Amino acid sequence: MRLISTFVSSRVAPSDPRYARLVRYGEVMAEEGFGLACGGYQGGMEALARGVKAKGGMVVGVTAPALFPERKGPSPYVDLELPASSLPERIGRLLDLGAGYLALPGGVGTLAELTLAWNLLYLRRGLGRPLAVDPYWLSFLKAHGEIAPEDLALLQVVADEEDLRAFLRSL
Repeated sequence: MRLISTFVSSRVAPSDPRYARLVRYGEVMAEEGFGLACGGYQGGMEALARGVKAKGGMVVGVTAPALFPERKGPSPYVDLELPASSLPERIGRLLDLGAGYLALPGGVGTLAELTLAWNLLYLRRGLGRPLAVDPYWLSFLKAHGEIAPEDLALLQVVADEEDLRAFLRSL
């Protein structure tokens, strides 16, 4: 099964309206024949995993127990846990696992993952694995930094479920 590596906030509670949207995104991934590779913990990662599992898909969680000792293991929706010993190893594994990447709203960790995936795509002149971003990130990137239009053009935008299906079908 091909996997989509996702980068998303760990701070999305089940009571947050974004949680339901992320569960639905996970369902769409599985409906389109994809499994999920993610950080394997709670929040947005768990919501996506929950959706993938609800539709019979597979979830790989690349955890980092040494970095997050307060987290008591992976989400219950993770089928395969791949513990990483460092942040670079964790991000590297997520990049290796995905047939494509999806960056959804998040914080500093999500930004680090997104920018590394984008930089690899840039260095390979657009021939790397496709990267889709939520409009949140596109607005952020346009507002902060000196980014050339051709570099922004490397990103695909996923604003809703239909965009996500189109992105997945393009892989």
